[in-house]
Amino acid sequence: MVNSNLARAVDPAPIMEIEIDDQPIKWCSVSLSDVVSRGKRLEASVFDVEAKQARETVANCRYGTVPLAGDTGIIETAYYPGWIQRSRLKRIYCEKPYGEGFYLPSQMTSVYPVPDKNILRLADCDMDELRLKENTLLLTRSGTIGNVAYVSKTLAGLVFSDDVIRISFKNAFDLGYTYAFLKSKIGNIILQTNQYGSVITHIEPGHLENVQIPDAPIELRKQIHDTVSQSYALRDESNELIDKANALLKEALCLPDVSEFDVDYYKKSAPVDTFSVKLSNMAGRLDASYHVPIVDAITAHLQKYAEEVTSVGDKRISKEVILPMRFKRVYVDEGHGRVLFGGKQLYELDPSGKKYLSVAKHEKLFKKLEVSQNTTLITRSGTIGKVALVPKHWEHWIPSDHIIRVVPANNEIAGYLNIFLASDYGYQLITRFTYGSVVDEVDDTHVSNIPVPLLKDKAVQKQINDLALEASQKRYEAYTLEQQALRTMDEEVIYAK
Repeated sequence: MVNSNLARAVDPAPIMEIEIDDQPIKWCSVSLSDVVSRGKRLEASVFDVEAKQARETVANCRYGTVPLAGDTGIIETAYYPGWIQRSRLKRIYCEKPYGEGFYLPSQMTSVYPVPDKNILRLADCDMDELRLKENTLLLTRSGTIGNVAYVSKTLAGLVFSDDVIRISFKNAFDLGYTYAFLKSKIGNIILQTNQYGSVITHIEPGHLENVQIPDAPIELRKQIHDTVSQSYALRDESNELIDKANALLKEALCLPDVSEFDVDYYKKSAPVDTFSVKLSNMAGRLDASYHVPIVDAITAHLQKYAEEVTSVGDKRISKEVILPMRFKRVYVDEGHGRVLFGGKQLYELDPSGKKYLSVAKHEKLFKKLEVSQNTTLITRSGTIGKVALVPKHWEHWIPSDHIIRVVPANNEIAGYLNIFLASDYGYQLITRFTYGSVVDEVDDTHVSNIPVPLLKDKAVQKQINDLALEASQKRYEAYTLEQQALRTMDEEVIYAK
């Protein structure tokens, strides 16, 4: 019941104070001709601000600009196989014994690329035209465009896809100089966008005539080129050490090529490939892929020639095998978080496409996710069996939760373990555990059970281990030099006052 009809004053609602974070405003100037060319559109989204600013930064740099290609440019030749004929390469893939390793653009930035496919030597194409020539620059022209690589000894002579543009220069010192510019944030943005700032999905050699590069003094160009060249020389040296370690491993264990393993003993004559498996060897797995004969052949061979065959989970081999937890990721801009990279970039010296995790949101998880030097990383889903050794510059970086961490028992086994797991034989032993119908997976239990041979000759095992660790150190030094070249490009060329 209402006791009174008198009106009462109501307390005024509190006034909300809205706080607006001070964020740098992205802006750029647009000419009237650009507006007309873009269909008289006035929305900012039509003109990519960062791309416009990147072009203005280069145009206003201290030394002026010069085009990459053209009569007045610094490029001598830029082409890809079939460019003149405007025809794509007709690829005929085959088994390894009948062809030659064929490399795709995604492998261009790997420190030591390994071919996933083989192309028939009798294919209707000029194999010599596909081979890379030393001291040239590579540029991806489709798919993920704008990736660059320097052709040193490791890549020279390899057969690469026609989706890669090959570039040579009028002056040798412009090779490393251009590499550093296109690897820089400013250079890469310019390469991937047109004059309006729109992202382009395909690059032709002719497009390079529209790319302006700072016209720095020759001495400065030589300095940057020499630094980049030294970085790639160190990568070549690291790969030679890996080759030597693999050769020692094969010799110590009398290992033939994987394709030469005799698996007929394990097979049974039938219209299709079949093989019998003892009930005692089923290990609770009924999928045929787990019981592939080549795994039994490799394991039997290791038991014959090694002093002992143990497993990754042995405490003499690893302290811990870590399967990272899945978590919801909160990303931030570069400089405001911790580096995160995925399995796709595992073979790169400086993983491209890095993302940055929020420190505020994930700080409690970092200790469980970050990696330490000489840890072996193994991809566990999607493309299974990619193996990498954590170099010094990856210390405290965070690989994706799709990558298993194998923490070595000590540095006397870390390099040897990595060499074996990264070998063709290790790959077979890792992938035999694969399960899943749509997305392939392996887990930490599987990795712990991977067989690992210990050599009879401990001196050779130590030599293999030391070679692997030395190779990792050289890759760290190569990374340091490349970062030095990129800093020089930014501080003394692009942003020089």
